[in-house]
Amino acid sequence: MKLRLGGLVVVATVLPLSLLLAGCNEGKADPKAEAPPAASVLADLDSNNFKVDHPEQFPLATAVEYKAAPALNVTGVVQPDIARAVPVISLATGRVVEIKARLGDTVTKGQLLLRVRSNDVAGAYQTYMKAENDERLSRLQLERAQILYDKGAIAKGALEQAESAEGDTKADLNAATEQLKLLGIDKEHPSGIVDITAPIAGVITDQQITNAGGVQGLSGPNPFTISDLSYVWIICDVYENDLDAVRVGEFADIRLNARPNQVLKGRIDNILPVLDPTIRTTKVRLEVPNPGQMRVGMFVTATFYGKQAETRAAVPATAILHLHDREWVYAPISAGHFKRMEVVTGNMLPGNLQEVVSGIKPGDRVVSNALALQNTVEQ
Repeated sequence: MKLRLGGLVVVATVLPLSLLLAGCNEGKADPKAEAPPAASVLADLDSNNFKVDHPEQFPLATAVEYKAAPALNVTGVVQPDIARAVPVISLATGRVVEIKARLGDTVTKGQLLLRVRSNDVAGAYQTYMKAENDERLSRLQLERAQILYDKGAIAKGALEQAESAEGDTKADLNAATEQLKLLGIDKEHPSGIVDITAPIAGVITDQQITNAGGVQGLSGPNPFTISDLSYVWIICDVYENDLDAVRVGEFADIRLNARPNQVLKGRIDNILPVLDPTIRTTKVRLEVPNPGQMRVGMFVTATFYGKQAETRAAVPATAILHLHDREWVYAPISAGHFKRMEVVTGNMLPGNLQEVVSGIKPGDRVVSNALALQNTVEQ
């Protein structure tokens, strides 16, 4: 057996023991003699070239042709759909006395979220009582004016003036009553506590209040924001050179980092017209139905596919050697000589095949079990 180490060649001669011990062991089978000869490897000057004494121990496989659409993988973040995010607004200014929900809770439409003690209720109820008294007085005056007009005691102008006054006070009463309804106050049982309820069903994605805190009527910050997460947005950063692979209306594969084996479909909803001048990327927005596992802030990988299919090679998965964070194959270069070649692999294919993006082409021959040859090389 010969072994080449740099410029030094070491020749080892092994005298078969079977010849020396033939007389002693005549008639007995030797298991070692029946075993196939051990393969020996001679390293070439190129560290990736090797010569094997018995290459028949390492069968070859031919790379087949595989048609694949070009794929672009980018990272993204799950965000709520702004159109489905509704702020919870307090119509009354006051102090929070009780909070019935908090950040992250799932709520239903009409569910009680918090209670506010407000002086606005006292003012609204006072306005209502005054409007009710004014309407009752104007109604009595109109009835009296109608009787006097029928008897000819007053002119028609006086009756019309009483009718106008009755209409004005009735309008004021209706407005005061509506104000109590907006504040959630029962006019028959007035209270200084205002109940704030959820305008939609969804998840509370923002909370800006605490117990004993203050709220401002119809002004920010809003106590809560409720988001309907049945549909979410995926916001991706796509480099300028890759924008040609992204088109509005097409679909992309979405894989959550937390669930890499689950593939979701997302439609490209918008490609923002602004490019980041520093890193040369633009935001691409996808709309994705949420099966329930997608949470706001999660990282995802989005895969965009081109229209033109590309021809790639596919080899048995065992022909790929994973070594030092790289991927290699062994290809024959002559009788008993093999070359270790770096490749870039793609997806796993049916039939235990592995897609090869670059490094070899269809029709090339490779060692079908790269690990077996690598183990022999390392011995």
